Amino acid sequence: MKKFKTTLFTMLLVAGAMLSSHAQKIAVIDINAVLAELPEYIQAQQEIDRIAADWNQEIAGEFDKVKSMYNKYQAEEVLLSDEVRAQREEEIKNKEREVRDLQKRKFGPEGELFLKRREIINPIQEKVFAAIETYALDMGYDIVLDKAGSAGVLFVGDEFDKTDLIKRRLGIR
Repeated sequence: MKKFKTTLFTMLLVAGAMLSSHAQKIAVIDINAVLAELPEYIQAQQEIDRIAADWNQEIAGEFDKVKSMYNKYQAEEVLLSDEVRAQREEEIKNKEREVRDLQKRKFGPEGELFLKRREIINPIQEKVFAAIETYALDMGYDIVLDKAGSAGVLFVGDEFDKTDLIKRRLGIR
């Protein structure tokens, strides 16, 4: 019985060692904390903020013009003929539409600010991601996760990517 217990204990030890040798090595990084202290990212963010502030000021000025047009119209409305009144109302609507279009071009989902941010920030993010990948490979990490949750998985060793297997199962080449 003692020999059986010793053999069982030894087998469990070997099995445990084998399992632990195949365990994934995982790291967690707060990408926001890294970017927040990266001088070139801070400078890029300040530039984007300055551009956004300039455009906001420009748009606010244009909205002030619309408001001024409307106030002038209201003051003169009783003196205007129906035709001139309709013309002025149309001018005000057109000017307001122009300003809203400008606002959308600058700040919309695919607007100039989005494109500028991507142009300025992407190279910095790529540099950080490259540093993370190099670190992960050098230190033997299989998976690197973003603690902040904004990027999700930052690095995964090739042996864990099963995308091609799923594609093959679905008949995708």
